[in-house]
Amino acid sequence: MAQLWTSLHHQGGTIAVGALAVPFLLRIAATARPELRAQILRLAAEIGRCQHMGDGSREGLLQVAEEPLMIEGSTMCPVDWTIQAARQAVTDDLHLLLPLLSDPDPEVRSVTAYVLAAATGELSHVSSALQCRLAKEDDAVVRVSLILAIAQLAREHQDEHAPKWVRGLWSDPGRPPEVRIGAGLAWLCLVTDPAPTELRALLTDPGTRQYDDLLQPVPWLTWIDPTGIGLRSCIDEMLTANIRETVLDDHWGGGPSS
Repeated sequence: MAQLWTSLHHQGGTIAVGALAVPFLLRIAATARPELRAQILRLAAEIGRCQHMGDGSREGLLQVAEEPLMIEGSTMCPVDWTIQAARQAVTDDLHLLLPLLSDPDPEVRSVTAYVLAAATGELSHVSSALQCRLAKEDDAVVRVSLILAIAQLAREHQDEHAPKWVRGLWSDPGRPPEVRIGAGLAWLCLVTDPAPTELRALLTDPGTRQYDDLLQPVPWLTWIDPTGIGLRSCIDEMLTANIRETVLDDHWGGGPSS
């Protein structure tokens, strides 16, 4: 696996040959030994995303596309073309991926959500499958992964109903804590509004810190800080930026966005 990562996703960047490998990776994942399945799926997912290591901002956490002017050095091919080709390969092979949402291994389910978030077509079908899995899922990492996958699809394809849906999750005290935390992050990524006091209290509550280690395997959070504090880094960056924007708005006579 180490050689595959080096060859197809060297130093976190997507290269042209990586997109060509995605269909093969997905077929290997569908039939591989359980202990290899999650690793192969994660590689396929990373090939279909921009380089995002360390970016836990409201704009960056769910970002997929690369800057149009970013060129891959060895082939001089626009990196975003390669990412789009990888994502198309994911879309073409949804029939291989969707069954993996029911895999016995929670890591496979979590990373499958990460891959499916890159789909470019059949969006209502993919989102519906993710929602159905969320309704029956009992693993904390998988739950957060499913929420972020649904939010990523909604953000990129401008689903106006998604912010209300995730707000309903994080504002409901009857929901499991990890669901509320994941939905809080998703909401911050889907809107530009300042974080409400209720959400800020949830994410900064000392009790939330016990989820730092538990949720570190969530694929979106792992890359934010591989040392094990991806969730905390993400929350700090999102809420700090929120305060900075509010102060600037007040200074220049503006108000919070609607």
